[in-house]
Amino acid sequence: MLALFREHNPDASTELVYRDPYELIVAVILSAQCTDVRVNQITPGFFEEFPDVFTLAAATPEAVFERIKSCSYPNNKARHLLGMAKMLTEEFGGKVPEDLDQLQKLPGVGRKTANVIASVAFNLPAMAVDTHVFRVAERIGLTKGAKNPLQSELQLVRYIPQNELARAHHWLILHGRYVCKARKPDCGNCFLTHLCRFYKTQHR
Repeated sequence: MLALFREHNPDASTELVYRDPYELIVAVILSAQCTDVRVNQITPGFFEEFPDVFTLAAATPEAVFERIKSCSYPNNKARHLLGMAKMLTEEFGGKVPEDLDQLQKLPGVGRKTANVIASVAFNLPAMAVDTHVFRVAERIGLTKGAKNPLQSELQLVRYIPQNELARAHHWLILHGRYVCKARKPDCGNCFLTHLCRFYKTQHR
């Protein structure tokens, strides 16, 4: 499966638009239960007004809300973004940390978001499990019986080579977004059907 993903999508990467770790962490916080397309529409104006973590930390909740109000859960996300920025400026010198434990201390940053930042911004061997990764990995057979994202992550990390973990995260997300969709997987356009556990159960 990994060889096929490598062949069909050798340059898989995030669809979020960002230039540095600060912009990425803002985009990932905004992306919770929101499409990357929508986030990419919001962030240019956001970064024009808040170009760095220090300007964001000094902002008012109302100003942040105004910039992100077309996103899902804007009140919560405005609070998380401000809390994240203030902690970065007060405890981390304005720099986004690479360490997973330190990342998870930041408001709005759970394990999934921390893994995204570590793998995408810093190219570290981390596997972020969102709904797409969780669903696709179990459906095609890369995981077995995982009951939550952490169990899925631990199985994937055990079997996928460290140097491919970051790219594998994007392989699974993009496959889930465009082919192996939640309600109606497009098996007719899938290059994994001869290996896929779900396909085999549906075509016995």
